[in-house]
Amino acid sequence: MRLPRTALLGATLMVMMPVLAAAAPDAVVRGQALYEARCTGCHSVDAHRVGPLHRGVLGRRAGSAAGYDYSPALAASTLVWNRDALKRWLADPEAVVPGQRMGYSLDNADERAAIVDYLATLKR
Repeated sequence: MRLPRTALLGATLMVMMPVLAAAAPDAVVRGQALYEARCTGCHSVDAHRVGPLHRGVLGRRAGSAAGYDYSPALAASTLVWNRDALKRWLADPEAVVPGQRMGYSLDNADERAAIVDYLATLKR
């Protein structure tokens, strides 16, 4: 008896889901360590510093965290932070919002992804 391809795919996914889900916490832990090493010189999770706080950043409009003095360019931006936008921002902030003031970027795509995975856990 031959199984339809969809049944085979479904069975494979059911077997692999625990493995895929187990990788996510490791990425978040790695992202937190990278965040602490790369970002906390200017940023904090819960307080403005040289840069704005990061708790609740996913889904927030760029330049809109209350109480932070953003550059005019970022304050006027209509960008909403999602995973892709944050990865692009971390790669080259000036390319995403010309005139912004963040003078730092991350060259390593895996590190950017891990940091964004961590930021995604920081709910308001």
